[in-house]
Amino acid sequence: MKDNILRTGIVQHSFVDDIDINRARNLSAIANLAAEGCRLIVLSELHDSLYFCQTEDVDNFDLASELPGSFTDFYSHAAAENEVVIVCSSFERRATGLYHNTAVVFDADGSVAGIYRKMHIPDDPGFYEKFYFTPGDIGFKPVETSLGKLGVLVCWDQWYPEAARLMALAGARMLIYPTAIGWNPDDTADEKGRQRDAWITVQRSHAVANGIPVVSVNRCGFEEDPSGQTSGIDFWGSSFVAGPQGEVLFMAPEAGPEEAAVDIDLERSENVRRWWPFLRDRRIDAYGDLTKRYLS
Repeated sequence: MKDNILRTGIVQHSFVDDIDINRARNLSAIANLAAEGCRLIVLSELHDSLYFCQTEDVDNFDLASELPGSFTDFYSHAAAENEVVIVCSSFERRATGLYHNTAVVFDADGSVAGIYRKMHIPDDPGFYEKFYFTPGDIGFKPVETSLGKLGVLVCWDQWYPEAARLMALAGARMLIYPTAIGWNPDDTADEKGRQRDAWITVQRSHAVANGIPVVSVNRCGFEEDPSGQTSGIDFWGSSFVAGPQGEVLFMAPEAGPEEAAVDIDLERSENVRRWWPFLRDRRIDAYGDLTKRYLS
């Protein structure tokens, strides 16, 4: 395979309340995709467990892992054994009462290449993440790996063009979004379609605006609300890869697990940025107001 072609593995799974089972399924997927020639494998958000943020429950803090710890030990071994770069997602216990939603990137030798702590934290019915996660304090810095700089962001970050731009300006070769997003089952079919289409469109726009590929990996399947206060979440899958012009290279189904190997031509970014030199034409002298909350 040509050096400019990066075969990337997409792991779209549903999950259960047993961490060992979830890890075993992920390990099997990693091995299968590595056997297909993938050098980069991306998992979805918070893949150790069910999506616990549907409720505010202090007992759920027991799900968190210290880094380094058992989480990093497991995926470090998986990366080294299969000689692949892996983008994982963890519920990080940083200190007593201090937790983050943290992406961990393992290089192909099993070392931790770097981490990213989720910066934008949502708080909506069924997505009570502010109860659990402190906003990230690392900033928007790509993780340097043997495959180059990876602009790793997490889920709610994907709605913010500022995050994507800052990663691109720092030299990210691609944007990667581990994700956990889905529908309220009570929503109409039309509303569900609008939500999913908006999610896809905004991420494709990040690819276009920055001239780099985007890899977005979502979980799938229905998960009940343990409190019974809502109808739960139907995670809409639809993991996808877009090229630097926003072209869809791969799209997983809405329902059901999917493990896919997708070839990404990294050389296209160079050509696209020559044709569409958005970075050249930015008016950085006129963007100061972007640091303000609102203009009135």
